[in-house]
Amino acid sequence: MRAVGYQTSLPIENPASLQDIDLPKPTPSGRDLLVEIKAISVNPVDTKVRRSAAPEKGQWRILGWDAAGTVVGLGADVTDFSVGDEVFYAGALNRSGTNAAFHLVDERLVRRKPRSLNWAEAAALPLTALTAWEMLFDRLDIRRSVPGTAPALLIIGGAGGVGSIAIQLARALTGLTVIATASRPETQDWVTLLGAHYVVDHSLPLTPQIAKLRIGAPGFVFSTTQTDQHLADIVELIAPQGHLGLIDDPAALNALLLKKKSLSLHWEWMFTRSAFETADLSVQGSILNEISRLVDEQQLRSTLGQNLGSITAATLRKAHSLIESGQTKGKIVLEGFPA
Repeated sequence: MRAVGYQTSLPIENPASLQDIDLPKPTPSGRDLLVEIKAISVNPVDTKVRRSAAPEKGQWRILGWDAAGTVVGLGADVTDFSVGDEVFYAGALNRSGTNAAFHLVDERLVRRKPRSLNWAEAAALPLTALTAWEMLFDRLDIRRSVPGTAPALLIIGGAGGVGSIAIQLARALTGLTVIATASRPETQDWVTLLGAHYVVDHSLPLTPQIAKLRIGAPGFVFSTTQTDQHLADIVELIAPQGHLGLIDDPAALNALLLKKKSLSLHWEWMFTRSAFETADLSVQGSILNEISRLVDEQQLRSTLGQNLGSITAATLRKAHSLIESGQTKGKIVLEGFPA
């Protein structure tokens, strides 16, 4: 089968950083589905793994976690799917990825794709939707109010993949005022389109901008990027007893700054359930069910930002380069393998 992989961690400018290869078609067993990949999207985790995790000598590492495709094979223990089902999902970090024509995935991580979306639009959603949902509702628990605070959520990095879906989920499922940060005219327009009540510029100090809104101190802050740079500002602007959640990888984070206001700190990593095979692994499938329902009821829209064309080493190198630039809007998607 066609696939894109690498054997050595290299800068994305190097043609060997991602290469077109042929691999044997996998065979499903247990609770695995064999999915024929129709479209994928690329996430920051793809670039992080490529730069830092080389496979064993002589082996190929296949990246990619977001996918939409058709079930073409079933393991003996599969109970919820049939051959021909159209599905979408984000796979497990410790398994071979979706940058391949066929992919094995545990059925508990999978659900049927939204009927109203095409392959590319559906592939844009799973990883970021799961990350945003888990942070908002499992970690920050934004449906539980913080006493005496403004019923507001600040999302730092609102135009990225996770921020783009977090804005929509907060608007669709809560009554919170949503404040999103964006620094360029096109990204500011994007987060407004997605439903942010207010937009502030994260290239400038956040505290005075939040104060000018005259809505009070927000009880929730979801930081998707550059948390270490914004931490002092966050601590100043957030309400006492508020909740801060983050998903990036700051080099250092001084949690003592949170003590005076009794702030809580929440981490989210979408792969936790699959990496540790937690007892609630199937919750991720249930979340995707809700995402699919909300999409088909037109309460959520796909966050597809760019479709770069077919799934090849060249287009994937371009996608990685764009993500590493930090200038993306929404999600980058690739669709179909060349004939």
